[in-house]
Amino acid sequence: MSRHPIVKWAQRSDKLFITVDLPDAKNVKHKLEPEGKFSFSAATGADNTPYEVEFDLFDKVDVNESKTSTTSRNICYLIKKAEDKWWSRLLKEAGKPPVFLKVDWDKWVDEDEQDNKDKSGSDMDFGDFDLSKLNMGGGGDFDADIADKDEGDDDSDTEDDEIKEGGAGTSGEPHTAPASDESATKA
Repeated sequence: MSRHPIVKWAQRSDKLFITVDLPDAKNVKHKLEPEGKFSFSAATGADNTPYEVEFDLFDKVDVNESKTSTTSRNICYLIKKAEDKWWSRLLKEAGKPPVFLKVDWDKWVDEDEQDNKDKSGSDMDFGDFDLSKLNMGGGGDFDADIADKDEGDDDSDTEDDEIKEGGAGTSGEPHTAPASDESATKA
């Protein structure tokens, strides 16, 4: 009896990304048909445990423009859609998808986000948003707070103050002040 590997997927308007997570896969066989039939089989491990998956994709695909890449960790498929359009799901069959089928959030892009990426060419497009006005919860002016620190309101000498006052040093042990010259001359 064969098992199902974890299959992750993501889409763009013109292509699908399908990743079969199966480390050290041997005897990899896959088939993609123009009407959207996808099948995969392989074995892995010392026992050559068989894994296979077969499903009907939501719509037709272009087999000639589709590509496969096999690594030691997974098998990746870049499947060209026959028509440039967003699919409402991966599988032709409606209903709950199989438990081994997961969304690949690392590659996922929403339909409206793809249009923005195509126009800007960048993931970090903030449009007309002015980042200099961003205040992350502080009550006042961030630059003024920094200026106050630079004018001598420095907390870095706290440890030195503790040592001078007889407090704990960096080792956590009590610090004894050295004897002054007067007490040394009286003895």
